[in-house]
Amino acid sequence: MTAALLAAFKQRGLKVQSYKSGPDYIDPMFHCHITRRSTYHTDPYFSPSSQMQQIVASTAADADLALIEGAMGFYDGIGQTSEASAYTVSQSLQTPVLLLVSPQGMGCSVAALCKGYLSFRTPNQIRGILLNQIKSGMYSYYREIIERETGVPVYGYLPDLPQVHLESRHLGLMTAGEVEKLDEKIKLLCETAEQTLDLEGILKLASQTSPLYYTQPPQSGEKKFRLGVAQDKAFCFYYAENLDMLKYCGAEIVPFSPLEDKELPNDLDGLYLGGGYPELYLKKLSGNSSFLESLRKASIMKLPIFAECGGFLYLQQAIYDKDGTVYPMAGILPGTSGLGERLCRFGYVELTAQEDTLMGKQGTKILAHEFHYADSTENGAAFMAKRPNGRQWAAMQSTEHILAGFPHLYFPSNPTAPQAFAEACVKFRKGREGR
Repeated sequence: MTAALLAAFKQRGLKVQSYKSGPDYIDPMFHCHITRRSTYHTDPYFSPSSQMQQIVASTAADADLALIEGAMGFYDGIGQTSEASAYTVSQSLQTPVLLLVSPQGMGCSVAALCKGYLSFRTPNQIRGILLNQIKSGMYSYYREIIERETGVPVYGYLPDLPQVHLESRHLGLMTAGEVEKLDEKIKLLCETAEQTLDLEGILKLASQTSPLYYTQPPQSGEKKFRLGVAQDKAFCFYYAENLDMLKYCGAEIVPFSPLEDKELPNDLDGLYLGGGYPELYLKKLSGNSSFLESLRKASIMKLPIFAECGGFLYLQQAIYDKDGTVYPMAGILPGTSGLGERLCRFGYVELTAQEDTLMGKQGTKILAHEFHYADSTENGAAFMAKRPNGRQWAAMQSTEHILAGFPHLYFPSNPTAPQAFAEACVKFRKGREGR
């Protein structure tokens, strides 16, 4: 539904800025493919209301429409609560909500379902209903029931479209770059939306949103250092906010591919290795010996390196697959890892530094999340990770020039962290230029 709306509004010539609720990397890839704009996050765990308003208002300032995709059910938040849910987002931003309902197999009960959402938390911002995966002939039937019983307008539907179904794997959907004939699927969604969704009505609803105000965000100034960022099918999980903040700190982003490149780009002053799917490309990553050697040489030179999740595993000694085959990796950090059958240590965490690291002094706090099936024999203890339910564990390896671990950090939750990393990169540059 989100893809259909984004594509339909873009086809009409509108600049559409998209957002995703919750700590998600894959859905934003589809958003970006359609809008050709970076996708940002509206996540109440990471951002207080004021910061969320600032992010949305500033990034959508040059757009015609801001569209936010929720996560899970509307009221599904942390644990058994609605805290940090899509509902929380809508209340913080005071933005109208289109509730997505799949009524297959229902009759009049669909109105009871909608009424339950309307009355569960009040006030709420539910201003319309969208129906999903229904037959064209059933639309008027469901629309009449819902509007009669709830007084809330229905803004259209999408029929079941087998041609656009997307495959999934252990961390969620296949990424946008891996989906065959993705543009054809998006085109079909766009054409269908034009026929079955009340796009004019949705635009009118959006125009009734209360305005958001923001202070002018800092502009990227003089480029102070060259930051290599791994960007390929194996390493592709990054918050746009994180990259923006590094640019504000003076980073010139230099993309590279551990899968395809023979060596690191020249004259780098720091490295950022994000998460992704290294476990799907173990043979190729391990076999790219010239690139691994250039990475080792850079580490010997004390190049500042920050690595999250998959990037963390890549820096370790080896990764073994489900069959037990061992694939040597960079060997810069101790530990080996392997893919398990279930998620481990997943969810939101608050990180507290137990020592000085690339991201700041001992005691530095920053919010993050973990979501992984792999585990390592050496997870590190540079930070203490604490879940909202109070559970704690040690996390992240730290050396003089490396910080790496499973948590995915959200830089806006503590802007001093990326600033500290940037300062380490600038210091390295000065040393490099003086050599």
